[in-house]
Amino acid sequence: MKKFVIMCLFLTTGLTLTAQNKNWTLQECVAYAIENNISVKQSELEIENSDISKSDAIGNFLPSLNGSAGNSWNTGLTQDVTTGVLRNITSRSSSYNLSAGVTVFGGLRNHRELQKAKMLQLSSQYNLSKIKDDIALFVANGYLQVLLTKANLQVAIEQNKVTEEQILRTQKLVDAGVLPAGDLLEIKAVSAQEKQTIVNSESNVRISLVSLAQLLLIKDYENFDIAEQEFSVILSELTGKSVDEVINSAKVNRYEVKIAEQNMSVAHTDLEISKSIYWPTINAFFNYNTRETDIPRISSIIDSNNPTITSQIGYVGATGEAVLSEIPNTSLLENSAKPFGEQLSENDGISYGLNMSMPIFNGFSTRNNVKRNLVNVKRNEYQLEQAKLDLESSVYQAFVDAEGAKKSYDAALASFESQELAYEYAQTRFDVGLTNSFEFSQSKLRYSQSNIEVNRSKYDYIFKLKVLELFFGIPATELKF
Repeated sequence: MKKFVIMCLFLTTGLTLTAQNKNWTLQECVAYAIENNISVKQSELEIENSDISKSDAIGNFLPSLNGSAGNSWNTGLTQDVTTGVLRNITSRSSSYNLSAGVTVFGGLRNHRELQKAKMLQLSSQYNLSKIKDDIALFVANGYLQVLLTKANLQVAIEQNKVTEEQILRTQKLVDAGVLPAGDLLEIKAVSAQEKQTIVNSESNVRISLVSLAQLLLIKDYENFDIAEQEFSVILSELTGKSVDEVINSAKVNRYEVKIAEQNMSVAHTDLEISKSIYWPTINAFFNYNTRETDIPRISSIIDSNNPTITSQIGYVGATGEAVLSEIPNTSLLENSAKPFGEQLSENDGISYGLNMSMPIFNGFSTRNNVKRNLVNVKRNEYQLEQAKLDLESSVYQAFVDAEGAKKSYDAALASFESQELAYEYAQTRFDVGLTNSFEFSQSKLRYSQSNIEVNRSKYDYIFKLKVLELFFGIPATELKF
């Protein structure tokens, strides 16, 4: 058993280390960020809240059903109805009520509340999708930044390897008397500068990895790293598309405009809801109630031995003669309360009907509420128009940026090819002693800088191309790198 526990702990530790030392791909980073981002979680809560609001709106169409029950005890000085004597007694009674109601007509308010709930639900979904797209773009930018710093580090390392080899060749040429010793010192100084560049590049890689980890909410900075992926400039679906085509697609697909459209629809619905207050409201109702008590019942009985008695009921006005009559000889008798179920059956009652209410005057609140919602409609119409203008401006900017980045990348490639040829030529001349170390190091520096510029312009173009693809309607999860 002990060996089994040790083995489980070993396997668990191994899995943990594997997870910590995992190299993240771009797709994994995007998926993790979307799953764990706080803004996404808050937006998902908004969707849940909109679902609840929709359920409330549906419930407004259903009848209401309420029940109530009460039981009370009364203690105090009360006259006994059988003896007429005052005494302290305690009595108990209970009552039960069941009521139902439904809105027959309310100015179509419930119908419009349901429409509004559906619009808010859709708006919440659009907002969540927009947040996910934004997060995917942020993560992609951070990921490409790490790739750029790593590529620049690799360039620095490769250049320093070449320099170290050049030091060995120069040493031989100096020893042979072909080159002066100063050329060897110059190249060694270049190597020292390149080593310093390597150190700075390593720091830049570490900083970019920490920034990406923070964006993903990963706190294990030391073990966080990305997978070694090669991203090349691939042919985009936007090749040959005009800026107007991209703008038209963005207006249809981008969530900024969709959210503004839903907000405007909600504002129009709020206006109609406020106007519905002018209409009368008709409600139907049904009530059922019953009661019971433990108070004794009082009944009258006739004396069987002397069933009647003679009693004066008046007199003759002229003579004053008494008018007598026989009346039943009764007495009061106290009986126990009837059974619980029998009382509920005998004492029940129902009521049902319709009631109508109509606002006549309420201090201008209804009219002002309509005006307020009308102002809100106009405000949202302006916001929709502004959203379209902002989107158009953003697409133009993204289109120009992508075109500029493409030209910059092409120029960087051309410059790199030229600098590479120039560097090879300078290296050949230096090896045979036809140029000095300063001219050679300058050529090598220009070659290294052109290589770095190719990396920078490449990843800059890739990112700006992906921004443009998002505007065109390609989901962030389907972007190809």
